[in-house]
Amino acid sequence: MTDTHTPYVAAEKNIAELTVRAIVLGLVLGALMTAANTYLGLYMGMTVSASIPAAVMSMLLLRLLKFKDVTILENNVVQTMTSAGESLAAGIIFTMPALLVMGFADEMNFVTVFIVAILGGVLGTIFTIALRRVFIVEEALLYPEGIACEEVLVAGEKGGSSLIVILYALGLGAIYGWFVKGFEIAEAKVMVGIDVIGTRVYAASDLSLALLSVGYIVGLRIASYIFTGALLGVLLITPVYGLVHGWPSGGMDVAHSAHALWSTHVKFVGVGCMVVGGLWTLWSMRKTIMTGVKRVFGADIGEGVDGLPRTEQDLPMKKMMPVLIAIVILTFVFYTWRLNLKGASLTESIILGALGSMFLAVTAFFFSAVAGYIAGVVGSSNSPVSGMTIATLMGTALLVWVVGDVILGMEQHELMYATLIIASVVAVNAAIAGDVMQDLKTGHLVGATPWKQQIAEIVGVITGAVMAPLTLVVLNDAYRITKTYCMDNPVKYYADGTPNCSSALDAPQAEIIGTLIEGIFGGTVNYPMLGLGVLIAVLIIWKGLPVMSVAIGMYLPFYLSATIFLGGLLSHFVLRTVHLRIDGTLTGEPSETAVEEGTEVSKKGLLLSAGMIAGEALMGVVVAMFIVIANLFKPLRAPAEWFCTKSHVDANTGHSICDERLIGTLPTWLSVLFFAWFFVVFTYLATRGMPKSQNGRGNILVDWIAIIVDGIRRLINSIKPPSMRS
Repeated sequence: MTDTHTPYVAAEKNIAELTVRAIVLGLVLGALMTAANTYLGLYMGMTVSASIPAAVMSMLLLRLLKFKDVTILENNVVQTMTSAGESLAAGIIFTMPALLVMGFADEMNFVTVFIVAILGGVLGTIFTIALRRVFIVEEALLYPEGIACEEVLVAGEKGGSSLIVILYALGLGAIYGWFVKGFEIAEAKVMVGIDVIGTRVYAASDLSLALLSVGYIVGLRIASYIFTGALLGVLLITPVYGLVHGWPSGGMDVAHSAHALWSTHVKFVGVGCMVVGGLWTLWSMRKTIMTGVKRVFGADIGEGVDGLPRTEQDLPMKKMMPVLIAIVILTFVFYTWRLNLKGASLTESIILGALGSMFLAVTAFFFSAVAGYIAGVVGSSNSPVSGMTIATLMGTALLVWVVGDVILGMEQHELMYATLIIASVVAVNAAIAGDVMQDLKTGHLVGATPWKQQIAEIVGVITGAVMAPLTLVVLNDAYRITKTYCMDNPVKYYADGTPNCSSALDAPQAEIIGTLIEGIFGGTVNYPMLGLGVLIAVLIIWKGLPVMSVAIGMYLPFYLSATIFLGGLLSHFVLRTVHLRIDGTLTGEPSETAVEEGTEVSKKGLLLSAGMIAGEALMGVVVAMFIVIANLFKPLRAPAEWFCTKSHVDANTGHSICDERLIGTLPTWLSVLFFAWFFVVFTYLATRGMPKSQNGRGNILVDWIAIIVDGIRRLINSIKPPSMRS
């Protein structure tokens, strides 16, 4: 499926793009967003996509600075540079703090983290040059956040009703995000579970308007495949595994106990499935990828050998190849240097460093492709970077075990260190690759010049490579990162002399990865679950289903998949309602008029989705900044404690701790109602402007009942033998 989209700025048109003011603003916003997301990821275990918030801030700031001639392509450069640092932070915080968990605290310094960040970040950016045309033009993957960002940029450029829709939705998303993430008045997710014939079943949903909007953008088809993977993992594999091996205890309720079992064991089924799915995706697209690689190797800035238009001119791969070779050589030097410092002999360090750098060159391209593909399906915010990191660790551990243990006989602590330091560069590469592809999708839609945008990405990566490790080191010195490290190296104590780790940053992914590496070399990894994932992936491929979409659903937490599916359902109902109202029936294919009307109505939903994503993501960053400021300046409080009615002062820190708030967190059912109200508003806005119903204006419930009946009929028909289908 080749993309036929006409860019907003025509290829023949040359307007300001990679300007000094765009670069300066990109550097400033990139540094701020990288620092905020580094803290947010360590504090909450997640980061927020910076693309759309950066696009909004860029448009506002450049206009406030009285630049009346600002172009849409300049704003695109700013959001490109800003989001590069944010995604780089994700790769860093998921891996490098694991050094603290494993007992290598002296290695988590600015120099080591900076080198990992710069090597992995630049590598991931360069590899996507060869993949841009494959995924964005040839495969025409959606990249939902890329589409949403383009809608924001175009709406800001055009102004008028489109901008009003975006700003209205942005306000709704921001209000919701502030109350949930800032004031913490409503729960962010809900989970319910029941005991059934000796086992446990649970369901969950993330109460996020941004995630709902992602589902609306990707549509029901992709969302349903993701949800199918989630159902397979949670409703089939988890109950069976718990029935056989038992359930986690620790005072957890049924839902959290089942989720904990899924998180510690069943999730590895998704990891195995993703690895096979990624390999199959690369193999099935091998001809397209080779064509893209040959094209970029032969192209140059300018018209190139193929007379490429401006909007198809990538950085020439033949000029990037020396950079790639230099990165591999520098990686070899880096691996050898650090391994030798950790006690390995020079010979052992050189051998393992050489193999590690070659392993990097191969797997980095693989995970660039996998990350780019996954971002094209669910967006970069929902891309399972930690899952790809775990898969990388598995492959790295196998290499290190065979070479370092079996052949060279190295010590276990040297093997563990080598595994993390090799895998961390690949993890950063994967984190940046998905974001770069998302940005390039936005650029493709607005009519950016790819090579200029790729330069902006590299500059943004360098900015993030400086800010992320700096923030990491400062936060560790101030609060300690991971409870495990804090207990052994506290910065404050309780009155009885015991370590006070109440303010330590959790860094959940780093804790898991550090424990996983210790488990790999201690023999405690659940390899049967990985093998089951491989088997399931083979069966999915055999049946001709989209393996990566199902694998993503098996790896993502159920609450994310469920909300994406809800958004996909809403998109389907809106589209099919238009078809029903135009054609008067749902049988057969919709008419050309119905398709055109459906597209027009869907555009409004797309604008609303873009605004919702922007508002909630932007508020997530604002809340993170408030929390950072409150922690740095002790008299201040985080937003959740602004309306505190009862508090006490920590005797060790002098920090005021809130015990009771004017309005506490709402119970689960009221939190669901709070989210439902915003969902209804979203639905109302998305369905305005529909053609008149055949059953009378405003009778949308009657239409939706008809759509549900038609859906059930189609489902039953699809599972019948071919000879019995109507």
